[in-house]
Amino acid sequence: MFAPKAKLWDYWIRHDNDSDGTIDHSAWASFLTTYVNRSPDGINRLDYGEVTDADRDSLNAYIDSMQSLTISGYSRPEQFAYWVNLYNAVTVDIILDHYPVNSIRDIKLSKGLLSKGPWSKKLLDIEGKELSLNDIEHRILRPIWRDPRIHYAVNCASIGCPNLMAEPYTAANAERLLDRGAEDYVNHSRGVRIDNGRLDVSSIYAWFESDFGGGDAGVIDHIKRYAEPALAKSLHGINGISGDDYDWSLNDVGNL
Repeated sequence: MFAPKAKLWDYWIRHDNDSDGTIDHSAWASFLTTYVNRSPDGINRLDYGEVTDADRDSLNAYIDSMQSLTISGYSRPEQFAYWVNLYNAVTVDIILDHYPVNSIRDIKLSKGLLSKGPWSKKLLDIEGKELSLNDIEHRILRPIWRDPRIHYAVNCASIGCPNLMAEPYTAANAERLLDRGAEDYVNHSRGVRIDNGRLDVSSIYAWFESDFGGGDAGVIDHIKRYAEPALAKSLHGINGISGDDYDWSLNDVGNL
């Protein structure tokens, strides 16, 4: 996988930090509370097969309401939560449109002979601009906020991905959820594994190495920042990464 570079879309720099406007994510909160389940293995899975028609309609109405906002008139904290929630809600909606499906990469909406998945398809219209999921992640979130924890927030509906949180992001809880996402992933085997002194990591750290400090040393320093004591102890003396992998299987409740 050749991960897109962070390339700023200048239009979306606009914001108003004097604004006290807040965005209502309650419909998305209700959906997440109903359908996201934490499995015994520590992975949050979504019960796609049980989503009702009424809740599909509610999800679509939420996505429509987000597109109707003039998001450039909000503060940066409100914008951050908006973009993360919208990205995740659209991803879930795409899966539901094609369910049952084994992997999001089997949903061929993107153009190009070698393209897989829905990420480059223009699916949204916001402030008269057509946007794709790639636009949100790589042209807005990553270049504006420059926070590696974004990779723990946006969800690609896969087992190998950091957890889809069971609550929406808000301006008030974003820092807490970003840290929790990092801690959950770093301390789970799909994020970091050490066996006989060999360090293997999620491919996220390879694809977006520059976001995590650059090179093995930068990635390891990032991991140490969120490592629990047992992992931190195992990392002692390890200076390089031996390999990486990623599980693209759908994060479905039935996929255990």
